[in-house]
Amino acid sequence: MCILFVVSGCKIRSAGPPGSSDSIDTLATETTAYKGKMRNVTFLPYWVSNAQFAGYYVAREKGIYKKYGINLEIIPYEPFNTPSDLISSGKADFAALWLVNAIELKAKGTDIVNIAQPSTRSSAMLLTKKSSGIDSIPQMEGKRVGIWADYELQPKAFFSKYKVNVTIIPIGSTNNLFLAGGVDITIANWFDEYHTIINSGYDPEDLNAFFFADFSLNFLEDGIYCLSDMRENDPQLCADFLKATLEGWRYAFDHKEEAIDIVVQYAHKDKLPVNKVHQGWMLDRYQDLYLPGGKTEFNELLLPQDYTFAGKVLQDAGLIEEIPPYNSFFIPINKN
Repeated sequence: MCILFVVSGCKIRSAGPPGSSDSIDTLATETTAYKGKMRNVTFLPYWVSNAQFAGYYVAREKGIYKKYGINLEIIPYEPFNTPSDLISSGKADFAALWLVNAIELKAKGTDIVNIAQPSTRSSAMLLTKKSSGIDSIPQMEGKRVGIWADYELQPKAFFSKYKVNVTIIPIGSTNNLFLAGGVDITIANWFDEYHTIINSGYDPEDLNAFFFADFSLNFLEDGIYCLSDMRENDPQLCADFLKATLEGWRYAFDHKEEAIDIVVQYAHKDKLPVNKVHQGWMLDRYQDLYLPGGKTEFNELLLPQDYTFAGKVLQDAGLIEEIPPYNSFFIPINKN
């Protein structure tokens, strides 16, 4: 899970071809190109240790951050340590955040900036069972929908757009209500809950998947953020962190078994249950999301229209008063 559809009978798209890239086999043993003093840096993920953050774990364990002069500490996720507190206090130098969460933080006084946006497509979806007869949006009328607590914004925008009245049932991180028939529709991420459901007695052919992105409700995920002061005062550190992070993701995609072993180590350190098959699915889907359609280069740009859309949804929902100016929110390392 994370903090955060074609109408009739749409199926999950199968994994695209892996993004081709040159292997990086000797990163940890290469002489570092960075000649200055090593810099101590902290990174804050927005969820528990799993393959959603494999690139960061791999870059740390393979010595990639050190190659760029960075001693990285990854702050374990704790639900009561809010990103706004950790970032504004300087305890977290960099963070991964979903766009709507980041805009809300910025609008409410945490002076963060997006320095790169590797994710360009929302992984979130609504799922129905074909046996329920809910094969289209109009057939959702009057149904019970399981939505993660505190993550109603995207699905509410969806139901409002199509003028469908539903009953929203807050759920945690399990799929039990959907599997037991307690709700007719459930929210899921492609890389996580969907895979859990198809390993709980349902085949892909038994489900209808409604990707929010296919209905022009593309809430971007997994941007890389820091305080604006850091971006302004130490652009070289920001550039080095970004380069090391993307290098870590590329290594993870090229060496998946090794990457999964590293993820499992982090999960065990945090005393979390972990399943290698599920983590492998998650890493495959992240490759599809970060390098779609066989792309070989990572996206870094946050497009103005994606930013404005997310800000407008927040504003219409009464969660922010004003949308922060785009040019004060997105200050990329690389302009192209």
